[in-house]
Amino acid sequence: MMTVSQIDAPANRVPEVTLDFWLIKLMAVTMGETAADYLAVNLGLGLTATSLLMTAVLVVVLVVQFAQRRYVPWAYWLAVVMISIVGTLVTDNLVDNFGVPLTVTTAVFTLALAATFLAWYRAEGTLSIHEVTTFRREAYYWLAILFTFALGTAAGDLMAERFGLGYLATGILFGMIILSLAVGYYLMGLDAILGFWLAYIFTRPLGASFGDLLSQPPEYGGLGFGTIVTSAIFLAVIALIVGLMTLRAGRQATA
Repeated sequence: MMTVSQIDAPANRVPEVTLDFWLIKLMAVTMGETAADYLAVNLGLGLTATSLLMTAVLVVVLVVQFAQRRYVPWAYWLAVVMISIVGTLVTDNLVDNFGVPLTVTTAVFTLALAATFLAWYRAEGTLSIHEVTTFRREAYYWLAILFTFALGTAAGDLMAERFGLGYLATGILFGMIILSLAVGYYLMGLDAILGFWLAYIFTRPLGASFGDLLSQPPEYGGLGFGTIVTSAIFLAVIALIVGLMTLRAGRQATA
């Protein structure tokens, strides 16, 4: 039975970290990579128009998300998908339109993410995702998420393209890094908050690498499924998992 203080306590606006969380997050970042490529290249919108359009959509989606006073699966994960697309486009614009080297974008986004965490910690005294209950904390949370996506895109492209590892080897590399973080957390006492944010960063290049592996033509090291098919597959998986999350949340609320 819930106490009065538990009922009155503000609800967390972001989900608990579960297997479902990591699965849908990996699907979302993969789709962010392929959807950005589809809009900019296959539809012929170009990076600039695609970036402006997706940024406008992201603003609307975030307004909807911030209007929630608790975690609502469809609103939260829609924001994650959109911020994944925009984060990808930010890096792609810097590299392709402005000629900024991947080494520089990786370093810049690392510093930007570190500065966001520093400002967040100074303002709130914690980086925990279990207590995102105010507008300010949620604003820091989403800003950090944006920089993790931009950084992950830059780091993944740096390894796969600039250093020539290819999509499969890059995906395996980041998968091993994430596995080592899991081992560190479960067996060696790695700090939970540090482990979460490191894993959040590295799932971006992991998902993007496998998204490129599936979508890119064989002459570029991919399997040739194309961005439409790849994006549709991952969107369907995301919709299915979010639907199950929503049903589960509804049952828990009425229990």
